Amino acid sequence: MERSKRQYGTKRTLVTGGAGFLGSHLCDALLARGHEVLCVDNYFTGARGNIAHLLDNPRFELMRHDVTFPLYVEVDEIYNLACPASPVHIAVQDESYWGNVNPIGIRSCYDEGKRAAETLFMDYHRQHGLDIKIVRIFNTYGPRMNPSDGRVVSNFIVQALKGEPITIYGDGQQTRSFCYYADLIRGFLSLMDSEASFTGPCNIGNPNEFSMIELAEMVIELIGSSSKLINQPLPQDDPKQRCPDITLARTKLDWEPKVQLREGLTSTIAYFDKLLSADALVV
Repeated sequence: MERSKRQYGTKRTLVTGGAGFLGSHLCDALLARGHEVLCVDNYFTGARGNIAHLLDNPRFELMRHDVTFPLYVEVDEIYNLACPASPVHIAVQDESYWGNVNPIGIRSCYDEGKRAAETLFMDYHRQHGLDIKIVRIFNTYGPRMNPSDGRVVSNFIVQALKGEPITIYGDGQQTRSFCYYADLIRGFLSLMDSEASFTGPCNIGNPNEFSMIELAEMVIELIGSSSKLINQPLPQDDPKQRCPDITLARTKLDWEPKVQLREGLTSTIAYFDKLLSADALVV
C-alpha cells in the first residue's frame, strides 16, 4: 500500500516537450495519477492550446524553456519528449536491432540523434547508477497532432477534409503500423513503473501493418471525402516497411495496443475537423 501511494500519489514529474502531441496527453495521464507535473516546452512544435485545459490545475506548472540550455529543477522522474517528430527510416525490428542509418541522408539527423541519446543514457546508467528507461516509439497518431507536422496520418486527414488530392509516395504499397496515442501513453507508464533493472530499450507500437493506399482509402471512407489519390516520387531513404516486434513489451510490461485503426482514426478525424472549422471561422 505504501509503495502504491508513493508510486501514484506523490511524485514530482518533469515532462519535456509537454505541450506537444504526446507530451500533453502524458501530462493528462500523470495528473490523473495524482502526480505534480512540471511541463517544459519551447513551442517549437508544441502548442499552448494542447495544455490550456490544465493551467488551472494546482498540480500543474508550465515553463517555457529550450532544453538545449540547462534546466535546474528537483523532480522524482523525467519523461523526455522534447524533440521535433519525424518518421524513423528502419524496417521490422526487435530491440536487438542496432540501426542501419544513412549518415548523410535527408533525415539522418533524427536517426542519429536517437542513437546518440540512447548511448548517453546507458553511459549515465552504467557510470552513475542513474535509473533510466528507453522506449522506442513507432508511428503514433491521434488528437492534438500538428496538422502540418508532415506525418502521413495528419497529411491524409487534412487533405481529405479539404477535398484535396491525397498524396501517395511511390506505389503506395509500403507499409506502416499505427499506434493510437492512448495505447502509447499506457506503454510509457507501464515502462516507468517496471522494475529498475529493466532499462529497455523497449518497443512500444502497434504491430498491425497497413499500406499507404489502405490508410488513404480508410480515411476517405470515414470522412466521406471526394479526394482522389495522386502519386509522387518516393522520398530518399523511405523504408518499404516499418513494424515493431512488441514481444518484449508483452512479456515484461504485459502491454499491447488495444485501439484498432478505424476507431482511432474516427476520433482523430473529429479532432482535425473541429480544428480546421475553427481556423476557417478565424479567417
